[in-house]
Amino acid sequence: MDDEKAGIESTTPITTRSMSASIRPAMTLALLLCCALAHAAEPATDKAPQPSLTLFQGATLIDGTGAPPRSNMDVLVEGERILRVVLDSELEPALRTKAKAIDLHGQFLMPGMIDAHVHLATPPNRRQAEAILRRDLYGGVTAVRDMADDLRPVAELTRASLVGEIPAPDIYYAALMAGPDFFTDERTGQVSVGGTPGHVPWMQAITKDTDLPLAVARAQGTWATAIKLYADLPADLAARITAEAHRQGLLVWAHATPYPAKPSDMVAAGVDAISHACLLIREPDAHVPGWNEPHPPVDLKRFRHGDNPALARLFKEMVRRGTILDATLWAYSTDTSGSTTMPPLPPGSCDDTVGGAITGQAYRAGVSIDAGTDFNADWTDPWPDLFHELATMATKAGMPNDAILKSATLISARATSQQRDMGSIEPGKLANMVVLTRNPLADLKNLTSVLMTVKRGRVYARSAFVPLVKDDITDR
Repeated sequence: MDDEKAGIESTTPITTRSMSASIRPAMTLALLLCCALAHAAEPATDKAPQPSLTLFQGATLIDGTGAPPRSNMDVLVEGERILRVVLDSELEPALRTKAKAIDLHGQFLMPGMIDAHVHLATPPNRRQAEAILRRDLYGGVTAVRDMADDLRPVAELTRASLVGEIPAPDIYYAALMAGPDFFTDERTGQVSVGGTPGHVPWMQAITKDTDLPLAVARAQGTWATAIKLYADLPADLAARITAEAHRQGLLVWAHATPYPAKPSDMVAAGVDAISHACLLIREPDAHVPGWNEPHPPVDLKRFRHGDNPALARLFKEMVRRGTILDATLWAYSTDTSGSTTMPPLPPGSCDDTVGGAITGQAYRAGVSIDAGTDFNADWTDPWPDLFHELATMATKAGMPNDAILKSATLISARATSQQRDMGSIEPGKLANMVVLTRNPLADLKNLTSVLMTVKRGRVYARSAFVPLVKDDITDR
C-alpha cells in the first residue's frame, strides 16, 4: 500500500447497491483472514520440524581438550551441534532409537582442524578459492582464518560455505590496516579494484591523524572478525588501533614486525596474535627500519639453537598476555623443487630451519602456537595445505604430535575467537569433527586416513571428494 494515499477519503458518492456489492468481498476476505490467523495461532507442537539426531557411535575419541583418547565413545549430534558425549554403554536407549547411527567402531574421531592463515582472494579467483576450500573440507579442515584479501569475494565465499552452497570450511577474516607507504604494493591494487588502495573499508591507510573510531567501524562493516596490522606502522599507532578495535569488539592480528614496530612493540600494544616466526628475528635489534627503508641483514646464527635471550623475554611476555604465535613455518620452506606455487627463498633469508628453531623455543616457553599455512600446495596434492604446516612443526620445531594437533584445533579456534564453538568435541559446540581410520597421535601421516569430515553436523564422505585439476590453482 502507498502510505501517502492510504488516508485520503473518496469524494465519489456511494449508492446502497454499490456499497452492498463492495461489502460482500470485503467480508469474505475478512473471514478468510480470521481463519488463517486462527490457524497460525494454533500451537505447532508435533507439527514443527525437529532437528535430526545423528549418533556417531563407538569411536576412539580424541576430544581436543587434552584428555587421553577414550574408546567406545558416542557423540550424539542434534542439528549442527553436539548434544551428548558419552560412553556407548551409557547412552539412553530412547535416544539411541531416535537417532540415525553411524558406526565408528575401530575408527578415530577428533575435532575438525582449522587453518589459521590463508589468503583466498589476492587476487580474487573464485575457481581457485573454491578448489582449495573443497580440498580442505574433505581433508578434515572445518574452518579457516583469512588474513586479509579482497573481502567482497571472501564475504560471498563465507556465506556460500555457511549455507552449504559449496563444500568449504567456515571462513573468518580480517580487514587490513597499514601505513600509507604500504599501498604502493601491487597486491593492494589487485584487491581494491573499483576503489583506491588504502581507501576501501577492507584495506585502509592509517596515519596519526586518522579518525580511528570511524576507520574501525568501516572495517567492522565488512563483517570482519579482526583487524590485521600489516606494515608501515609505528608502535604508538599500532597500540591506538588495537585499543579502538578491542573497544568495538574486534580482534587484532598483526605481523610480528610491521616495520618500524618490532615484535615486543606489537605484544605490548595488546594484539591477539602475531604472525610469522621469521619476522621475530628483528626483536633483538635496537633499531628497526621503516617499511620503505633498507632492511639490513640479520645474523641468523643467533637463533639457530633456540635459546635467544631477547626472544626468551618476548615469549615470557606473550605467555603472560596470552598472545598467540602464528608461526607459518611451511611458508619459509627451502624445499621448493618441483613446486609450481612456492618460489625459492632469496639468499640469506630466514627459512623453515631458523623459523623452526624460533618456534621450538616459543613452544618450550609455553607460548600458544596456532597452525596456519600462508601458502597453497600444487593442484596435484590431494590433501589440505595444513598438513604441510603440521609436518614442519614436527620436523623443524620439534613439537610433539599432541601439541601439534592442539595447535590445529583448540589454539587455532582461539586465534579466530571461536573457541566456544570449535576446537574440541564437547556438548554445546558445533559438530565439527573428522573420522580417521588410523590414530593421528601415533603418526601425523595418519591424518591422511580421513573417512569422513563432519561440519556443522553435515557429513562429507572422503569418497565423494572431487580431486583438483591443473587449472584449479593458478598461483605462481
